[in-house]
Amino acid sequence: MKNGKKSEKLTWSILKQYIPLYLMMLPTLIYLFINNYIPMTGIVVAFKKYSKKKGIYGSDWCGFVNFEYLFKNDAGLIFRNTLLYNIVFIVLGMVVGVALAIIITDVYSKKLKKLYQSAIMLPFLISIVIISYIVFAFLSAENGMVNNSVLAAMGREPIQWYAEPKYWPFILTFVNLWKGVGYGTLIYIAGIAGIDTSFYEAARLDGATRWQQITKITIPCLIPSLITMTMLNLGRIFCSDFGLFYQVPQNSGALFSATQTIDTYVYRAMISTGGIGRSAAAGFFQSIVGFLLVMGANMIVRKVSRETAMF
Repeated sequence: MKNGKKSEKLTWSILKQYIPLYLMMLPTLIYLFINNYIPMTGIVVAFKKYSKKKGIYGSDWCGFVNFEYLFKNDAGLIFRNTLLYNIVFIVLGMVVGVALAIIITDVYSKKLKKLYQSAIMLPFLISIVIISYIVFAFLSAENGMVNNSVLAAMGREPIQWYAEPKYWPFILTFVNLWKGVGYGTLIYIAGIAGIDTSFYEAARLDGATRWQQITKITIPCLIPSLITMTMLNLGRIFCSDFGLFYQVPQNSGALFSATQTIDTYVYRAMISTGGIGRSAAAGFFQSIVGFLLVMGANMIVRKVSRETAMF
C-alpha cells in the first residue's frame, strides 16, 4: 500500500510540473475542437437531400444518391484532373526543390544565400488572387505581355489563352511550381544543413566529384525528409488548391475540361440549386481517400524502413 501511495504521489508531482503547459495548450485544443471536430457532424449532409427549411439534421435521408450522381456525371473528369495535377505537382516540386536546395547550399556568400532563400520564398507568401492578376497581365488577349510583346515580335497571331484549355495544364503547373517550390526548398536546405560535413570531407579525399557527393551523400541523407513530404502530399492528393484552379483561370467556363477539380466542383455545386448534398459527398470521398492513402503509404514505408515512417 505504501509503495502504491508513493507512486501516486510521484505521478501527481510529475503531472503538477506540466500543468502550466497544459493550460497553455488548452485554448488551441478548444479551438481545434470547435473549428475542426464539431463541424464533422455535418458529414451527414452527404447522405441527405438537403432542405433549407428542415436544416442539416432534419432533412430527409437519401442514402448514396449523392454519391451515385457524383460518380455517374462528373467523377471521371474531376478525379482525373485532381489526381494527375497532384502527381505532377508532387514529382516536380520534389525534384526542383531538392535541386534548388543543393544549388543554394553551394553558394559561399552568406548574404547571397539569404537573398536567394528570401527570393524563392516570396511567391509562396503572395496571395493567389494577386498571382491570378499577374498571370492575367501576361495572358490577357488584348493587353497581355505574351500576345503584345512575345508573339507579336515572333510574327505570330495572338492566342485567346482563356478560351484554349490545351495550354492550361502547362500554365497551372508552372504557376504552382513557381509559387510553392520555395516552401519545400527551405525544408530541404534545413535537411542538408543537418548532414555531417565529415561525410563530404571524406568523399573529397577519396576523389569523389560533386555529382557523386550529391548522389551518394546528399540525396540519401534527405530520404527521411523526402518521405515525410511525399506522405503529407499523398494525404492531399485528392485535394487541390482552390485559388490555383478557380482564380488563376478567371473561372472561365471554356477551361473547365482542364481546370475542374474536386475543390472547384464542390464550390460550384454548393452555389447551384440542390448541390449541397453532392458537394458534401465529393468532400467526404476526398477525405476518405486521403486518409487511406496516408495510412497505406506509411504502412509501406514501415515495412521498408521503420525509422523513416511517420508513425
